Amino acid sequence: MTGPGRGVKVGGWGVACYGGAAVGELTYAASGVDYDLLDAFKRTCQRAAATTRDALARHGLAEPPAVRGESAYLVETPDAFFAHVEEGLGTKVLVADAVQAETGRSFYRAIGIDTVAAIVNDLVTSGALPLTVAMHAAVGDARWFADAARAADLAAGFAEGCRLSGAVWGGGETPALRDLIVPGGIVLAGSALGRIAPKTQRIAGDVRPGDVIVLVGSAGVHTNGITLCRAAAARLPAGWRTPIGDGRPFGEALLDPSVVYVGLVAACQRAGIPLHYAVHVTGHGWRKLMRLEAPFVYRITAPGAPPPVLAFLLETGLVSRREAYATFNMGAGFALYVAAADAERTLAAARAAGYRAWIGGRVEDGGGRRAVEIEPLDLVFEADTLAVR
Repeated sequence: MTGPGRGVKVGGWGVACYGGAAVGELTYAASGVDYDLLDAFKRTCQRAAATTRDALARHGLAEPPAVRGESAYLVETPDAFFAHVEEGLGTKVLVADAVQAETGRSFYRAIGIDTVAAIVNDLVTSGALPLTVAMHAAVGDARWFADAARAADLAAGFAEGCRLSGAVWGGGETPALRDLIVPGGIVLAGSALGRIAPKTQRIAGDVRPGDVIVLVGSAGVHTNGITLCRAAAARLPAGWRTPIGDGRPFGEALLDPSVVYVGLVAACQRAGIPLHYAVHVTGHGWRKLMRLEAPFVYRITAPGAPPPVLAFLLETGLVSRREAYATFNMGAGFALYVAAADAERTLAAARAAGYRAWIGGRVEDGGGRRAVEIEPLDLVFEADTLAVR
């Protein structure tokens, strides 16, 4: 039984709850990831970066309007757009290291796929298909690469991520940064170059009231919110070994590789479906659905069920439902905005390409208001909870 003042028993242990909230409830900001500070610096960088755009004219190129603050930066040529993204994996390597220490098994092939996915999934939100991907693998000491099997797994996974993206692995950088990165540590990141051709394939944010929001399934936590997951693991009775709903250990479930959504966008393009907007649901969770500045209400009527590893976080009571949807993908790793007349075609194209997709909601005229409303969960995120521009 649950309720105010009662304990919720999950997986063989009790979590004390009072007034419906868990004692010591975790938040992403308290775990060390404060988006208010991070986003403020991003906005400062956007303003400074915009002062450099005139350099493109010397090359006969241009910066298209409304590109600053989007997931990918575009450069316009006479017959195409080129897109560029720089992205990092985050702290998922710490989970891989901890689970490997307990099990003796390397999970770095999945980590390699994750690194590529973090990059190219941002890239395709613009309509660009990736051409090349580069790896940046910074270590605290060159001895990180002495574990030949682990290093080979990372390389194999990165190559597999590129194959899944239809891109070539073009190169990279492997600096050893003693005293900057902890001994035994690695920071994984990278970049990608993509192309939009013909130019009509650009996803430019042409959202209008009545558009349908198609949600596309995730494989689990993917790469965002891992710091919060690590904080949760520290409070679980068996740590990374704690079983989740499907019986798997929490740590291993967190390491399932991310879905690569390049094939989703490519399938819609081949089908001739105009994509009004696309969102990679990562940082800021479902708040990202209102990334556009236009005053719309994004009304979600069918959020879908979270995968077992994310459902488990809710069941423990360590993470509130609001915090979870403000941080994690909660089962929907990507979103496409299309005209209502194209919704069924979009679902068919996604499913034919091997993706799990469903109609999650619709876009409404906000009357000056911008918000995400997840009706079945009674969750509302107003515009002031997302400030990426």
